[in-house]
Amino acid sequence: MSMRTHTPGGTADATRRDRGQVAIEYLGFIPLLLLVGLLAIQAGLAAYAANQAGTGARAAARMASMSSGDCDEQAGKDAMSGWTAERADIDNESSSLDEVTCTAHVEVPDILPGINIWSTAERSSTMPRT
Repeated sequence: MSMRTHTPGGTADATRRDRGQVAIEYLGFIPLLLLVGLLAIQAGLAAYAANQAGTGARAAARMASMSSGDCDEQAGKDAMSGWTAERADIDNESSSLDEVTCTAHVEVPDILPGINIWSTAERSSTMPRT
């Protein structure tokens, strides 16, 4: 009586073919992984731009609150980091005798061409006049 041993996955040829199939499936999955990674980087850039817009709006409103003028765009840009300051625009939202409101708009760079999820980060800040 001959004993046969059972190899999991079938014969050795079938095991080799399965390995090749896994490699092909992995190659098909790589573009999806890259897309998800690039979208995560894009989200991080948008969050950073929003943070910097808040910093710029606060600094511009703070400087304007100490004077009787409008928002100080240069003070807002000086408070921001290099690439965000170059892409920023700071506007005077409202101004009264009691308070001043400044809004900073920062253009978010695109990682994926043609996919413009977050085009502009915008933050406002209101400060009382002293």
